[in-house]
Amino acid sequence: MKSETSESLIDEMDDLLDTERNALARGDLARATALVEHKEKLVEQLGHSKLRDSGDLLRLHEKITKNQSLLNAALQGIRHVSARLEALSKVQRKLETYGEDGRRHTIEGQVVRKVEKRA
Repeated sequence: MKSETSESLIDEMDDLLDTERNALARGDLARATALVEHKEKLVEQLGHSKLRDSGDLLRLHEKITKNQSLLNAALQGIRHVSARLEALSKVQRKLETYGEDGRRHTIEGQVVRKVEKRA
C-alpha cells in the first residue's frame, strides 16, 4: 500500500509532467526550463520515498520519455534554424559560384550595418 506522501508526490510529478508536455507542445521553452528545478526536487523526493507500486513509476517513466522526445525535437528545430541563419549570414558576406571553367569563384558581399529607429 502506498503512503499518502508517496501518492501526493506521484500526483504532483504527474501534473508537472503534463504541464511540461503542454509547454513543449506550445514551444514555450522558457516555461519548460522553469520547471526543471521543481522536477529535480520531486525526483529526489520520489527516490527517498518507499514506493511499492511500480505501475505508478512506469506511468511516470512513459511520460518522461514522451517529454524527452518533444524536447529533443525542439532542440533539433533550434539547431536547424541556427544552421539556416548561419547559411544566410554567410551568403551576405560572400557568394561562391562556379564559372564556365568549372572553378570556384567568390564574390565578396558588402555588409551594410545600420540601425533603424521606429516610433
